[in-house]
Amino acid sequence: MAGLSLPTRRETRIIVPVLLLWLIVTCLCVGFRPEHIYIAVALAALLFVTATTRRLVVALLPFIVFGISYDWMNILPNYEVNPVDIRGLYEAEKNIFGITTATGVLTPNEFFATHSSKLMDFLAGVFYLCWVPIPILFGLWLYFKRQYNVYLHFSLVFLFVNLLGFTYYYIHPAAPPWYVASHGFDFIIGTPGEVAGLGRWDDMTGLGIFHGLYSRNSNVFAALPSLHAAYMLVTFIYSLRARCSNWLRGLFAVICAGIWFTAVYTSHHYIIDVLAGIACTLIGYLIFEYLLMKLPPFSRFIDSYSRYISAPTKAKA
Repeated sequence: MAGLSLPTRRETRIIVPVLLLWLIVTCLCVGFRPEHIYIAVALAALLFVTATTRRLVVALLPFIVFGISYDWMNILPNYEVNPVDIRGLYEAEKNIFGITTATGVLTPNEFFATHSSKLMDFLAGVFYLCWVPIPILFGLWLYFKRQYNVYLHFSLVFLFVNLLGFTYYYIHPAAPPWYVASHGFDFIIGTPGEVAGLGRWDDMTGLGIFHGLYSRNSNVFAALPSLHAAYMLVTFIYSLRARCSNWLRGLFAVICAGIWFTAVYTSHHYIIDVLAGIACTLIGYLIFEYLLMKLPPFSRFIDSYSRYISAPTKAKA
């Protein structure tokens, strides 16, 4: 069959154990969900059917590892590793960015909670829906436009910034602003995720998207740094290195700034969280591009990775 290309024995010896390991660890330690089987079957099919789909999956590994890493944080909640910062972060935000009103000094989150508007509510929901889909779509666009080197750097920095953020979540667990508004300064184990100000978008549109997303969020005490603030910034940085139109770069810049504002406006993050997310992005980018890429073994690995995902398909007779 034209285009059919099974993996080599070496590739098979990697693919099968890795898929099984992921399924076993996820089902035993995180909890089985039907989508785990669907994902495993889809990945196996893409990895075994053709060289083209196999290269695509290998190219998407940074995003796949990101998803698995996020899911696996449920194995050991960060609040079991270190105490959760609730009051300290709130007081720091109020001292640095507090807004003086007739009723006293408020954090920007508290100010926006009483100064919202329908237009800002709508735009906030639109911006927040972009935070993961747009970076992934940009990555796919780079890949299919054969900008393999830029794609690989972008996707690996995206993953690296996430891993830096995830690590800090365990070093310094922190509560988001909505937690203080709803529960005060007491630590309550098992607190479910909350849509906070994004609920107004769900109510306005009747779609219930954010209620669906945040009802499944068990990573409540992971506000600092804000990785929401990081994703589009990584995307914007690599749009400057890619061959793309200025209007696209401008759009990414607007979405990036919109997400930063929305994070605070909807009480999902403090300004401190957003600034920390920006810093995490810049640190991750600089370490990757100006430290890791200067190491010959790492540079050779990136070259090999790039050659693999860009290799031309050899159809079997």
